[in-house]
Amino acid sequence: MGYSEKSIAGIFHNRAEKYQYEPFLRYKHQGVFTPISWREMARIVTDIGLGLISLGVKRDDIVTIFSDNCWQWLAADLASQSIGAANAPIYATNSGEEAAYIINDSGSKFLFVAGGDHLKRIQGVRSKIKGLKKIIAFEAPGNTDKDIITLDELIALGEASKDRKAFDERLQSIEPDDLATLIYTSGTTGPPKGVMLTHGNFVANIMQSFASHPIIGHQDEALLFLPWSHSLGRTIGIYLMIHIGAVLNIAESFGTVMQNMIELRPTLVVSVPRLFEKIHTGILSKTESAPPMKKKLFDWSVSVALRAVDYLVQRKTMPLTLKLQYDLADRLVLSKLRHALGMDRIRIFINGGGHLATDIDRFFNGFGIALHNGYGLTETTPVTNVNTFDCFAFGSVGPALPETQIKIAEDGEILVKGPQVMKGYFNKPDDTRAVFTADGWFMTGDIGKVDEKGCLYITDRKKDIIVTAGGKNIAPQNIENTLTTDPFIEQSVIIGEGRKYLSALIVPNFAELMSYAKKQGIPFDEKEDLIKKPEIVTFYTNKLATLMKDYARVEQIRRFTILPREFSIESGELTPTLKMKRKVIGTNFAGEIDSMYQGKETD
Repeated sequence: MGYSEKSIAGIFHNRAEKYQYEPFLRYKHQGVFTPISWREMARIVTDIGLGLISLGVKRDDIVTIFSDNCWQWLAADLASQSIGAANAPIYATNSGEEAAYIINDSGSKFLFVAGGDHLKRIQGVRSKIKGLKKIIAFEAPGNTDKDIITLDELIALGEASKDRKAFDERLQSIEPDDLATLIYTSGTTGPPKGVMLTHGNFVANIMQSFASHPIIGHQDEALLFLPWSHSLGRTIGIYLMIHIGAVLNIAESFGTVMQNMIELRPTLVVSVPRLFEKIHTGILSKTESAPPMKKKLFDWSVSVALRAVDYLVQRKTMPLTLKLQYDLADRLVLSKLRHALGMDRIRIFINGGGHLATDIDRFFNGFGIALHNGYGLTETTPVTNVNTFDCFAFGSVGPALPETQIKIAEDGEILVKGPQVMKGYFNKPDDTRAVFTADGWFMTGDIGKVDEKGCLYITDRKKDIIVTAGGKNIAPQNIENTLTTDPFIEQSVIIGEGRKYLSALIVPNFAELMSYAKKQGIPFDEKEDLIKKPEIVTFYTNKLATLMKDYARVEQIRRFTILPREFSIESGELTPTLKMKRKVIGTNFAGEIDSMYQGKETD
């Protein structure tokens, strides 16, 4: 039977009926990407849904999912939504305590868990979790705990159920305003809040996104590696792909993305800036060590690409001489590089979840890889804006999606209205009221401006704006993005709130730095030793002076500290989507920061 497409689950079951034995997804199993067909996935989803009904999961109940990306995660998600229940995903990197908070706050009685380490984390805090009736483990747990069953046992329970009618009735009864999921904020400014996203939010956002890029379709193959507990990875990475009937290829991890790209040669990829920064750095570092003639050819090709890129993205005819040069550069260098990176079939790269430096954006688009920046928040499902083939501006996140209104408040804050805006924060009416204006606009907390084409520019997070002791307002992200375009700088954080001048914490690209040190004959034993070498400090001093030459005096970095390690999720300095937690970084490196404000200021 055909299902109503008022829900993602309805859309999935309809596409499964349409595409049947074609591959729905591929996952790595024993070293090989293994397919699951649409028909098989629909059977698994239905059996899990019926199994959940047999366990007593009611309509509007909330189930939780604690796992890395895997086909079982997606099956649990689609099954719970199919029977009118909502789910609350837990980031795979969360601790047991963080997982317990989400389970308790959401009132979840049923938990899907990967097994192994994830199950151990849950068992370590089991006494703190209230009301949980059943844990469904994707892998056999190796014990006989009566509260735990395996996914296979749940599927068998569903297979034995004779109540297919109940499944269909629940699926057909879903209304757009019904809760589909709770996505918990990363808690950078306090305890995590459950963002209530409805079936209507998700369906609206995938339809809006498809309207912005109507060239995508059933012929496409996506590579998925963003966490599905994040709204971008879920809405655009999974649900939009289900709607268009694309194949979902599940990357093994963020660390294997480049290898998986070469293996699979996808056509659609959704990512955060980190991937593009790493690819850009990798390309530049390899060419630095290339033979002189090869390096000269590469540099010439890049210069041609950067002169041609504005014509490419605006779809304007290039001057004949430039066109001839670009075609030659493409034949000799650019096309070969795209092939070597597994990007020769890429039709669209979407960047979200953070600002990408314009230099890197121009680099990719100049290389003939369509990279489109988008914008949104968990609270907007997430997409509100994205660059398109018809309306594109470097440095911007593009025009608003259809049916989306963007307004800039008097203080510069970006306000949004649209069908993708959340229902509110779960059980937090005061917090919900606090993020909406009296006339119903959602307050994003970001500062921005809109140009004459309708393209939105994000200038900073409202809460991240640095106000110096002299009363100057400074946007740190702009400076940080400039610094991380350099191949020798992996991460950076600008400091200066209430201070007389700006300083910076610099995390080197240690692979590049150690290679440089060896070539220069600079002896060192370990990273901590290397970053203290006077030659290295001078090297970065000169680098920062060059990178900061176009910034105003008040925005100049007066002092910096080179750190011996990267910021990480494990240390609490990054969110699961790799955004910096500035307060945590400030606490963890308080000593280093204070030392940059001791003694006389240098100019």
